[in-house]
Amino acid sequence: MANGALVRVLIHTSVTKYLNSKAVDGSFVYNKRKIYKVPATDVEALKSTLMGLFEKRRARKFFIYVQEYAEDDPKSHEGLDLHKVTTKEVISKYGLQDNTIDFIGHALALHRDDSYSDEPAIDTIKKMKLYSDSLARFQGGSPYIYPLYGLGELPQVEFDADGKAYGVTSEGETAKCKKVVCHPSCLPDKVKKVGRVARAICIMSHPIPNTNDSHSVQIILPQKQLKLQVRHVCVLLLLYSQYETVFDIYDRYEPTNNHEHDNCFISTSYDATAHFESTVQDVISMYRKITGKEPDLTVDLGAASAATEDA
Repeated sequence: MANGALVRVLIHTSVTKYLNSKAVDGSFVYNKRKIYKVPATDVEALKSTLMGLFEKRRARKFFIYVQEYAEDDPKSHEGLDLHKVTTKEVISKYGLQDNTIDFIGHALALHRDDSYSDEPAIDTIKKMKLYSDSLARFQGGSPYIYPLYGLGELPQVEFDADGKAYGVTSEGETAKCKKVVCHPSCLPDKVKKVGRVARAICIMSHPIPNTNDSHSVQIILPQKQLKLQVRHVCVLLLLYSQYETVFDIYDRYEPTNNHEHDNCFISTSYDATAHFESTVQDVISMYRKITGKEPDLTVDLGAASAATEDA
């Protein structure tokens, strides 16, 4: 997300000096066998073909509430304590239809399942504000940015006789250190399997239909719109005329080691989300364990905007 925690971390650590990013052209949602642009503001709600006339007006009122909501301004709360009322209760106040609720929960707030509807609404409102703030950050077609380059090889962690990590070896050379921070694949005997993620990589011969011929997009497939057993088939139908499709299923891991004993700080594996906010929370948690301090991510996001424009 262009205004999310990952961008703040990258700026804080000066990684943006070495990493170029590009904004994704568009954000779309799958609904009733068609693809629609995700409306994120009151203005976009009125223009969206995803909703009927009266639903547009109801959605517009809800988006205005979200845009104007400020946690430290009781006047913007409209008498609702979002830390106590559920998302379902807040949305029901505006009389929104199920299809609208579906894209709000999954395409805007980016929840992975429907359990959010029975949880305090504050989390969903914050996620929606993050979406709209990220959309406004670069004045583009979506709130997402992505790096233009990948990563190099993974080093090998070295341990002494007492089981404490003392360095990493790469290309025949060992760099010594007091602490090692690594991915689960580096230390498979110090992690446990917690799930699996399935992905499909499709080589396209043309832009995806109904996305304004965008070269890069994110399409959300809400759970209610697809039956689990045919979800992958529906995706392939959306992305027809591919040159090639590659499927990959990989395991997800979490660390089981005692970092105080072996000096190893292991991250969790990437989950099924595409926006990296959950990954950043894992990184922040690791930072607390390593330093015993709370990270200060109060940075000038204008730097991120400049970096993207340069790219």
